[in-house]
Amino acid sequence: MQGTDLTTADAEWAMHQMMTDQAGAARTAALLVALRAKGESAAEVTGFVQSMLAHAQRIEVPGPALDIVGTGGDRSHSVNVSTMAALVAAGAGARVVKHGNRAASSSCGSADLLEALGISLELSPKDVARVGTDIGITFCFAPVFHPAMRFVGPVRRELGIPTVFNVLGPLANPAQPAASAVGCGDERLAAVMAQVLADRGATALVFRGDDGLDEVTTTTTTTMWRVHDGTVTPDVIDPSVLGVAPASADQLRGGDPAHNASVARRLLAGEHGPVRDVVVVNAAVGLVTLQMHQGQFGPQWPVLNEV
Repeated sequence: MQGTDLTTADAEWAMHQMMTDQAGAARTAALLVALRAKGESAAEVTGFVQSMLAHAQRIEVPGPALDIVGTGGDRSHSVNVSTMAALVAAGAGARVVKHGNRAASSSCGSADLLEALGISLELSPKDVARVGTDIGITFCFAPVFHPAMRFVGPVRRELGIPTVFNVLGPLANPAQPAASAVGCGDERLAAVMAQVLADRGATALVFRGDDGLDEVTTTTTTTMWRVHDGTVTPDVIDPSVLGVAPASADQLRGGDPAHNASVARRLLAGEHGPVRDVVVVNAAVGLVTLQMHQGQFGPQWPVLNEV
């Protein structure tokens, strides 16, 4: 391996081969493992995302919309913080278009949790857009919107490790919302994602808990990359400054979909504690991202009081 990066055009071509089942399982696996060993570049991720969106079922939802999403793959087996934060942000008045999938390398993905809560995953793109328009929050189940991913899914499951596809999901929301709050457990890849978002003119907050979580954590500080007007500005979030009590990793640990659904129901019913704290902080980060898109800069953490 020479460690040479693909160009954006080459990466887009390679993804097209995978999306049309021309690459085959063996070559797909080899490429994913080689990229992970080398380290994916911003140009490569951009090419992959462009190809994914070209093959996707796209939708439009009115008004500035928000996605709160994590890459997964952090091996923490925490509760579904970003999914619960999306629900809370919607309750606070944001229009949310959540994009996600079943777990690939964890116990419970966003789709697994929502299904356990009684949400139908198989709505058509038209109905998903209608739900987002009518009630202010909707869920884009990746297999419905990215049907060509069926050629890659078995390879991802067989590998059982995080791959570039963990990064691509948060960047390939079929609604392309105006604002994105994106968590990534890999610090190097978080910076890459921030650059990809900056290059396409997006408004986003990308973050990595300094404990390795793909969330804004409450066990320690969080490294953040603020993306706006084509620039990336590093920052740090300290939960103690926000008045949030420190949590332990065990207090944020989740389980299977049934367990995590029970946690979500208790949270939405008003239960206080470490899970509520981390979810509220992440919902607030999402709302701040929307404020940035609307020209209000900060970040303005007093929004915590509104969540």
